[in-house]
Amino acid sequence: MTLFPELPQLPAFATGLPRRAAQGLASALAALTIGLALAAFSPAAFAAWDLQQLMDSLAQNKSGHASFVEKKYIAVLDRPVESSGELLYTAPDGLEKRTLKPKPESMVVNGDELLIERGRQKHRLQLQAYPELAAFIDSIRGTLAGDRKALERSYRLSLEGSAERWSLQLLPLDEKMQAVIQRITIAGMRDQVRSIEITQADGDRSVMNIDKLATP
Repeated sequence: MTLFPELPQLPAFATGLPRRAAQGLASALAALTIGLALAAFSPAAFAAWDLQQLMDSLAQNKSGHASFVEKKYIAVLDRPVESSGELLYTAPDGLEKRTLKPKPESMVVNGDELLIERGRQKHRLQLQAYPELAAFIDSIRGTLAGDRKALERSYRLSLEGSAERWSLQLLPLDEKMQAVIQRITIAGMRDQVRSIEITQADGDRSVMNIDKLATP
């Protein structure tokens, strides 16, 4: 599977969505929101390095702007599929992933609404109509807010390393989520996130490298 996989389980998240709009929505939003949440730490955050200190740092983030290069490793392909673009976050609940190459595409979450644009095609939906997808996004918003309790309702968390070289692993607790995502691993050095790796349930994976940009 890729960040936009063909998943038989996905209609449980988003029954009735346009076929391409529904593909890989959960894992794509995971990469977007976690990457932006971790893109900016204050140096003081590392004084007492533990999971709670990480969450306290996240709670201070009001916005984020980053460039990304994403590679999707798919078992049936000889080489990874690469894309690039920008990620944006505006507190408390504004998220956007702008893919610029190889083809323009955007995925925007604003409050309880999701908008997907591909060329002239636009697909809009209300998250309350898709409770499992809404619960997934809300759990990621817990990361943006530094809300450890909200995050632990959906994931088992483990933090390794130090401020100089650290790794945060998220393991889904819900069985339906486990059918899509095996784990999410975020790696960084000091106040920079260097990569986000999503391992899918079938073993395919994606790696997103992130570089922080000035907030527009």
